[in-house]
Amino acid sequence: MDYYWWILIAVLCISAIYSILIYNNLVTLKHSVSKSWSNIDILLKQRHDELPKLVETCKQYMGYEKGALEAIIKARSSVSSAQRNNDVKALGAAETQLRMGLGNLFALAEAYPDLKANQSFQHLQTRITGIEHNIADRREFYNDSVNLNNVRIEQFPDVIMARVMGFKAFDLLEFSETEKADVDMKSLFK
Repeated sequence: MDYYWWILIAVLCISAIYSILIYNNLVTLKHSVSKSWSNIDILLKQRHDELPKLVETCKQYMGYEKGALEAIIKARSSVSSAQRNNDVKALGAAETQLRMGLGNLFALAEAYPDLKANQSFQHLQTRITGIEHNIADRREFYNDSVNLNNVRIEQFPDVIMARVMGFKAFDLLEFSETEKADVDMKSLFK
């Protein structure tokens, strides 16, 4: 009879250790998603701070392109709002608008030689372009972290622990098809 108690105790201990390992792995994945979102957030704030400087620099040269500048300001506001609300889906849509607006603005700047030669504009364009590349890299890392989390909380036996402990799936940060499409450069110069 003693033999059965030792087996039962061993099974319970192994089950407890296995449950703790699952829980700890799920916590690690959840924090990886949070960390990767924080990295995106930092870059969005940096870009958010640079955009008014870019718009002000462009205003001096691009009086006739008010619509392009206003589109960037509006999109910047939408990105900021989605960021404050932690709304990943709204952020994706707002980011699409902002990136399209920046693309249009940089394409329109080609028609203003004085603006293109302005050191402040060149610096801001380089800085914002660099931030855009970093955002794309961090977005990929965020989506990988979200995917790992979402897969793990659906796999057996992790799904049991995830449901009991309230672990949730996260949304991927996705951009619309218009952002992924090629830009028609001819239409920007009409």
